[in-house]
Amino acid sequence: MKKYVKDLRLVGREMLREDYLLLRLTDEQAPLPPMLPGQFVQIAVEGSPTTFLRRPISINDHDAVHNTFDLLIHLVGEGTRALARLQVGDRLNCIYPLGNGFALPAPTAASQRLLLVGGGVGTAPMLLYGRQLHAAGHRPTFLLGGRSSRDILERERFAEFGTVCVTTEDGTLGERGFVTHHSLWETETFDAVAACGPKPMMVAVARLARQHELPCHVSLENLMACGVGACLCCVEKTVRGNLCVCTEGPVFNTNELTWE
Repeated sequence: MKKYVKDLRLVGREMLREDYLLLRLTDEQAPLPPMLPGQFVQIAVEGSPTTFLRRPISINDHDAVHNTFDLLIHLVGEGTRALARLQVGDRLNCIYPLGNGFALPAPTAASQRLLLVGGGVGTAPMLLYGRQLHAAGHRPTFLLGGRSSRDILERERFAEFGTVCVTTEDGTLGERGFVTHHSLWETETFDAVAACGPKPMMVAVARLARQHELPCHVSLENLMACGVGACLCCVEKTVRGNLCVCTEGPVFNTNELTWE
């Protein structure tokens, strides 16, 4: 898939809570390319004297009709907080779309039930995945997890494309516990599982999917620097050897991963 390096216009920004920011970008000169859930953007951070490297941000949504895409950003350091100071109308230099992404079932496939599991900022790619699955006639179920109700972001947007189930560790929303504790694992049937979130969560989801004999793919969140496979910062051990998550991933079949 062709990559682009462009200055994109910021056309929307929303603070979902004090440490989560949603940015909406557009290309004013040309249609945006197709984007896959799980792919990401490398953003140059302007206005920060200590941030030299681009920041990799997962694509949260893509609206081809309005020629926009969304980025869900967790504000954890100077680089991401510099992005939070951007205003509508500003421009961001971006390299996109990077990585592989979650695959859609074949166009000839019968309607499938897919379980999309997200935790924290790992929910980001699941919104676009749900949108594309729903548009293709499939039935996604979203399983979103967090410490408390305030950690469950964009629930209303997820509900546009499928059933939304929630777990919180303190029980303030949905079922109490982790995503692997939700009752749907025993009461519902699925054709496949996809997950993104903290590594312990993905390991546990992969183990549970294996127990249910379900194919499972995960989007890894390894630290990245270049985003194009040159610096080897994001290498992951797999059954095929050491692979760069930014180019060979970030989406992997869990059967390939050694989880070291």
